[in-house]
Amino acid sequence: MFGLFKSRKHSDVAHTLYSAILIQARLPVFYTNFGVQDTVDGRFDMIVLHAHILFNRLKEGTAEDQDISQAVFDLMFADMDQNLREMGVGDTGVSIRVKAMAEAFYGRATAYADGLREDDDTILIAALKRNLYRNSKANDEQIERIAKYVRHQVTHLNSQNLAELNRGTVTFMPVSYKEEGNP
Repeated sequence: MFGLFKSRKHSDVAHTLYSAILIQARLPVFYTNFGVQDTVDGRFDMIVLHAHILFNRLKEGTAEDQDISQAVFDLMFADMDQNLREMGVGDTGVSIRVKAMAEAFYGRATAYADGLREDDDTILIAALKRNLYRNSKANDEQIERIAKYVRHQVTHLNSQNLAELNRGTVTFMPVSYKEEGNP
């Protein structure tokens, strides 16, 4: 899989960072308490959301940080390509679906970035409803909690040292739906 990178320089770091995204995105609490559908689409959207949070941090850095961000992005879509093939999708179908997934990623990333620019959660909540919760019956409290969670994670990642991220060290905040003050 790493042969897909133009440069192998960042492949180990990209793998470590992408693994952290997957671990966080697959936490059962999102599907049991936050109302995200435990489907292929729901899991894709959770990966996109967490990738956006990481990319949001790396975009503020140097060219090296942006190269790492690109390596994680490339790995993420190589992984999605492989997963589609394992699900039995043929070559033509894979390329069409991966293209649609990339377009979905960019659309969601733009919507989430717009929402995060505002102090008011209205735009972020609307973006989450349109994307993460588009096929869900989540209630307003669940959507508001995920918006708070996203903001807390962005703040948390923004406090992490870019040099550490460049070495593949990233931490996401633990999440518990029921704890007071914790999204």
